[in-house]
Amino acid sequence: MLAAESIRKHLLRWRRALHQRPETAFEERRTARFVMNELRRLEIPYEYGGVGGGIVARLRGVHSPTPAVALRAELDALPIAEQTGLAFASRHPGRMHACGHDGHMAMVLGAATLLKRSPPAGDVVLIFQPAEEGGCGAKVMIEAGALDGVAMIFGGHLTCHYATGQVMAACGPVCAQADRFRIRVYGRGGHGARPHEASDALVASAALVGGLQTLVSREANPLDPSVVTVGTLQAGSAANTIAHEAVLDGTIRSTRPATRQRLVAGLERMCRALGEAYQTRIEVEFSEPYPPVVNTPRETTLARRAAASVVGRDSVLTNELPSMGAEDFSFYLARVPGCFVRFGGRGPNAPNLPLHSPQFDFDETALVVGASYFDAIARLALTESGSPSAP
Repeated sequence: MLAAESIRKHLLRWRRALHQRPETAFEERRTARFVMNELRRLEIPYEYGGVGGGIVARLRGVHSPTPAVALRAELDALPIAEQTGLAFASRHPGRMHACGHDGHMAMVLGAATLLKRSPPAGDVVLIFQPAEEGGCGAKVMIEAGALDGVAMIFGGHLTCHYATGQVMAACGPVCAQADRFRIRVYGRGGHGARPHEASDALVASAALVGGLQTLVSREANPLDPSVVTVGTLQAGSAANTIAHEAVLDGTIRSTRPATRQRLVAGLERMCRALGEAYQTRIEVEFSEPYPPVVNTPRETTLARRAAASVVGRDSVLTNELPSMGAEDFSFYLARVPGCFVRFGGRGPNAPNLPLHSPQFDFDETALVVGASYFDAIARLALTESGSPSAP
């Protein structure tokens, strides 16, 4: 029997309660309060950074103080209107746990319950961070000292790409770097009947959208995963006017620094050229990127051993192409070694529901798997934490 099977009812209660009350980045008031209530019930001391901050709890082990191991979960949800039809669906219109963070919190709380019952060799730091979804919440936690005294860190993510009971633990890059960009196109507005008197920002931006799709097909090595996406385009105010300004928002996703540099340079070059071609002025702004998530070798080996003790060796997958999704777990791995795994959440005969979909849901048996894994990896890593590898 999986270690967390004995607390299945608590895992379900936690996940469903959190799912009903989703809160978006830096607004996780009730979510944080819920987590803190459970930590108090478990008599695990914690520090809270207030609304917009996160929670850092420290579960004392048998041989405190020793180098600690950290487990991380995310507090935030997404601005998505839920369409699952679940009995415990979101009660907050326009907000939804569509990325499994409700499950991740339940898993880490479950591991905390098991670790409290039978303390591990050393301390376990429980990190509940805000704003993973685009807010760099991991940096907030690092600045608050969440990694002080931590030798290794472990996290994970639910996905319906894999069946319930499978755990993916791959070494090296597992998530892409994501660079968000905003492009502003400045033209000269005018009447739709007299286009020769204007410079159309909308037409220039449409050409830009099409042109940017050639960056990956002609600038990047086809064996190197990379994606350029324009997610929004805003321009114009009436059917009979020529737009004087357009704004495009998008992302560049890559896994290698050289490819990233080539794509960024290509985007900037294309903007300059099309600005000249369409008699417009085009400006590009890049926001701070999420670096790629790169699992370290020794910690990945430990993760595989822990996962095998939970689900069996045949259910531990080890060879995955990097996801082009971004994850701010990368900021932790830039400071300490660790491993970010994926928990299969697709039940028997269930469809592969994508993350960030309004229909996203997962097989709740994955909560038992995840809590058991976090319990196992904390114990194993603390037992073998004498000489952690460098990040």
